[in-house]
Amino acid sequence: MHPFLSYAAARQKQIMALLREMVECESPSNEPKAVNRFVDLLIDRTRDFGSAEVFRPAHFGKHARIEFKLPGKRRGKRKDGQLLALGHSDTVWPLGTIRQMPFRQEGGRLWGPGVLDMKAGLAFFLYAVRMLRELDVPVDRRVALLVVSDEEVGSESSRAMTEAEARNSAAVLVLEPGAGLAGKLKTSRKGVGAFNLRVQGQAAHAGVDFTNGASAIVELARQIEKIAGFTDLGRGITVNPGLISGGTRTNVVAAEAEVAIDVRVVRERDAARLTKQFQKLRPVDKRCRLTVTGGLNRPPMERTKAIAALFGRAKELAVDLGVNLEESSTGGGSDGNFTAAAGTPTLDGLGGVGEGAHAINESILVDRIADRTALLARLLQKL
Repeated sequence: MHPFLSYAAARQKQIMALLREMVECESPSNEPKAVNRFVDLLIDRTRDFGSAEVFRPAHFGKHARIEFKLPGKRRGKRKDGQLLALGHSDTVWPLGTIRQMPFRQEGGRLWGPGVLDMKAGLAFFLYAVRMLRELDVPVDRRVALLVVSDEEVGSESSRAMTEAEARNSAAVLVLEPGAGLAGKLKTSRKGVGAFNLRVQGQAAHAGVDFTNGASAIVELARQIEKIAGFTDLGRGITVNPGLISGGTRTNVVAAEAEVAIDVRVVRERDAARLTKQFQKLRPVDKRCRLTVTGGLNRPPMERTKAIAALFGRAKELAVDLGVNLEESSTGGGSDGNFTAAAGTPTLDGLGGVGEGAHAINESILVDRIADRTALLARLLQKL
């Protein structure tokens, strides 16, 4: 057995205990004080081998950057460019969920809110770093962990920080969950956008003055048909009108209506094309006025040659751990989208192996804790 795998297996109970602490310290995105408690826990558990810097955005919990004290090269200076591990402290689960979904071990899994997305990845990474220290394994690059507090709600306050850290990095390791029960790494992600179409019509009494009304709802229905047609599955473009509102009463021709739309694209150039399609929308009923807002908020993580090479290296290193590592593409976004778009080789999905992210069956496989932790240590050692 590889010594890294042996180390992780011997300390699996400690890793699980740390993960339990993390899960039971609930940290929903919209509860800054709760997120701050989690960040404080993270900093406290790394105090003996890391140096933390904290950033306080206006409307979210604290962001934290932790740089680790690791054995250096036997001779000479460290290589240029840090290795950046990327994670987030926030979850989608409201405070109190832990009472209905308690942390537990059952059926070969660990269960609980946030256990997969993405507190497992954070726990594994901290033990990977601790492993390198305790085994006195030299690391050629500086190693830092950036944990942001708003990833689940769009990364508005942390995006610039993430991109700046990426530009100073040789590679980025994203601690999001692997794909499926095989734990495939993610070498490409779709870009994610949100558009809003608002229709301003003309109100009128639906019985007395119907013809003088210009229904915003009818106009919106016609526009939604057009918008749905922007989907192009062959190019990996999906456009989903997901939330509709409008009107006041059944006996009033609606003066206002709007739709919120989710868009996903594989390529950056398709985002620009899609934006133009939205901008070209024109009312069918000329008495109505259309207002389009929004755009792409996460660029695509495209599978570049550099990302493919990084995955290839990870696959080689996983062989020594008895793991046949696979790659995947996903329609969901992460902060890895930002780092990849900044031009830094990015490997995503290095966290827990399980299923049920954002769902009541959120869980990770216990028997994948050791190899995932060991793989992270191997990557830090060899990149």
